[in-house]
Amino acid sequence: MKTASQIMKNKQHIKAEMDARMSKAESDALWSKAERKLEEIMKDHTGIPKGEHAHTDNFIFPSAAIYLTLKDAVGEDTAYSVIESAAIKGSVEVGKKLARLMRLPGMKSLFVRIWDPMTKKLFGPDRGFKNVFYPKKKGEFRMDIVACPYYRYYTELGCPEITKISCGNDDRCYGNLPGLEFKRTGTLGTGSDRCDFYLRKL
Repeated sequence: MKTASQIMKNKQHIKAEMDARMSKAESDALWSKAERKLEEIMKDHTGIPKGEHAHTDNFIFPSAAIYLTLKDAVGEDTAYSVIESAAIKGSVEVGKKLARLMRLPGMKSLFVRIWDPMTKKLFGPDRGFKNVFYPKKKGEFRMDIVACPYYRYYTELGCPEITKISCGNDDRCYGNLPGLEFKRTGTLGTGSDRCDFYLRKL
């Protein structure tokens, strides 16, 4: 399992947002405080299922630690903006890379097909999610997430409002892929009873 220090080293895109908004001394001090906060969160969650660590350690816990630290120091609006801006930049870049891949012959059909096994492996019950899968149709994938570790842990840690940042990453990654349609009507993080996914080859 990674240490808090190792995890924070992989969050330099968030540190860059902090550096752009405050002095280096303040940014560095808050970053160190956030790392200590992350250590506390991890110590309080040593008994979580093994499969959930891919999400809690890499995304949920560090984002919560940084956000809560910033919220105490500079206020909720600035803290939220830092986390959201970093997430937007990262997910937009992923979307651009996927868009380039979709231009390769046969890639759009393959991309739709792999969503079923990929989702069950990376976003299934072993990873802390509860899903509703719909009958397969050629060129389509449809699924709902009705329980999500992002919403659960962010709520437990006192920052449910940043769940919708993670929800928005899906739209930025998949919403503008050439030859594909990604539709969503709601998410747990925005008050819906489910996160619905619908992907279709055009």
